[in-house]
Amino acid sequence: MNRIFITDLRIETRIGVYEWEQHLAQPLLVNLEFDLPSTRVFSSDRFEDTLDYTAVVKRLQVLAADHTHKLMERFAEAIAEIICGEFGAPWASVRVAKLAPLAGVKQIGVAIERGTRA
Repeated sequence: MNRIFITDLRIETRIGVYEWEQHLAQPLLVNLEFDLPSTRVFSSDRFEDTLDYTAVVKRLQVLAADHTHKLMERFAEAIAEIICGEFGAPWASVRVAKLAPLAGVKQIGVAIERGTRA
């Protein structure tokens, strides 16, 4: 198991099925875990041989600013597509949660896994 994890990434986006949700930015909490495309970095110690997690965070911030998805399920899928497709991770686990979406509820979210685990 050779994974990178990003925990408690807070991003704001417009998401939801109700009209008012599509015009108001809401905070989301994103947790990611994904396999490295290669094990070379463990012997080479070269940045070129790893997956740039700073670039991942920046890319997800762009997604949050520009996406048109209404459902967290689709938003989570878009994140997995980016991690696996654009960054070459063979496997990704994505958790997306709305913070305090209902009275008395701390988080409501969705968790998905895509790809093949090493």
